[in-house]
Amino acid sequence: MKSYIFRIVVEPDPKDDGTDGYHAYCPALPGCGTWGRTYEEAIRNINEAVLVYVEDMLDAGEPLPKELSDSQDVIVVNAPVVTVAA
Repeated sequence: MKSYIFRIVVEPDPKDDGTDGYHAYCPALPGCGTWGRTYEEAIRNINEAVLVYVEDMLDAGEPLPKELSDSQDVIVVNAPVVTVAA
C-alpha cells in the first residue's frame, strides 16, 4: 500500500428546509465531491470518494494530478500500488 495525501474542502451546505448539511470536495481531483448531513459524515464520504477516484486512476495507469494548495483539511488515502505493464 502506498499513501497519497490530498487536501479537501468541507463547506456548510444546508438543505432548502434549513437542516444541516456539508459539501466536501477535493480540488486536485476534478469531479470528486460528496455531501453529508454532518461534518463527520462529509469527511467519511469524501475519504471514500477520493479512495475510489485514486484507485481507478492507478488501475487505468493514469498519473495522479498535481495537488492544489488552497484547501482546508487533509486526508490520507492508502491505495494499493498498481504496476502497469508498458
